[in-house]
Amino acid sequence: MASDLAAKAKEAFIDDHFELAVELYSQAILIDPKNSELFSDRSQANIKLKNFTEAVADANKAIELDSSNSKAYLRKGTSCFSLEEYQTAKSAFEAGSTFAPEDTRFTDWIKKCDKCIAEENGELTTQSSDVTSVTSNSHQPEKTDANTKDAEEEKNISSQVITTTPPKPKYRHEFYQKPEEVVVTIFAKGIAANRVYINYGEQIISVTIDVPGEDAYIFQPRLFGKIVPARCRYEVLSTKVEIRLAKVEPIQWTSLEYGNNNVVAQRSNVSSGNQRPTYPSSKPTKDWDKLEAQVKKEEKDEKLDGDAALNKFFRDIYKDADDDTRRAMRKSFVESNGTVLSTNWKEVGSKMVEGTPPDGMELKKWEH
Repeated sequence: MASDLAAKAKEAFIDDHFELAVELYSQAILIDPKNSELFSDRSQANIKLKNFTEAVADANKAIELDSSNSKAYLRKGTSCFSLEEYQTAKSAFEAGSTFAPEDTRFTDWIKKCDKCIAEENGELTTQSSDVTSVTSNSHQPEKTDANTKDAEEEKNISSQVITTTPPKPKYRHEFYQKPEEVVVTIFAKGIAANRVYINYGEQIISVTIDVPGEDAYIFQPRLFGKIVPARCRYEVLSTKVEIRLAKVEPIQWTSLEYGNNNVVAQRSNVSSGNQRPTYPSSKPTKDWDKLEAQVKKEEKDEKLDGDAALNKFFRDIYKDADDDTRRAMRKSFVESNGTVLSTNWKEVGSKMVEGTPPDGMELKKWEH
């Protein structure tokens, strides 16, 4: 029974066996996939394992099943906060507080989000005592449910280091970008549109593909740059899911996902409407204009002998010639069977050009 598995999962959670708790909650979800509380509780276990992206996905599912589940909003908010998704976290806390106005944890977290958002925007000049008191021991929120470690987690979570190791993906994905958007493609064939769930944060996307009888595919990267959720969209096609992310700034993303080693992004040149999209590559970037100039210089400086030199000479003449000269060269060469090459259109334009074989050779016409 799902309830028995959930009870064992809670015991494992209390005993700090968080991986076991996640496994037991997962088994319970297979039996009762419409139970919002199971997803909410698994979200908290994932938070303990610092699997914050998985925790957000579980919280989103819990909210989808029960929009009044205040614990799910709380866990979504704390996970997003750890991912430095402060605006998304604040929205989750504000939504959750409407269903549990007596729970002071929502108010405390909203203040922390406001502080971090202000710091990001360079607007914070002073630190108020009521904000710093959020993390003090004197303001410990009351523990009200079976997961007795919630309050401790919510007090310390902002100082945790993200060390998630994502599982091997079920579907392959890639991306390319334009100055104003990033297009992410997930190669999943034959997926029904109603089995795809996508949520957007300020710098995160949550993609869930839930195929009956299979483990759900979850893709939830923290993005290289910030996006505008209201302008993002996706389309489910027969062979893929295409997601279009609207950039906040027209900067060049050096990767899809954020990382500590990311280099500073360069602002994209948006003056040209015909700019080609750029694709990710592990190979060093090549300066194609420089390579083209180098090839042209090598061709120009190339020393050839015999027929090769003569052909190059004729090619250079033809390349720089006007239309009449080119017409004369083509007509004379074709009509003379390759034995005459004239550049004078007035001379060859009004008559048939007879072949002129080299000395010691005879021109013959082939019978068909």
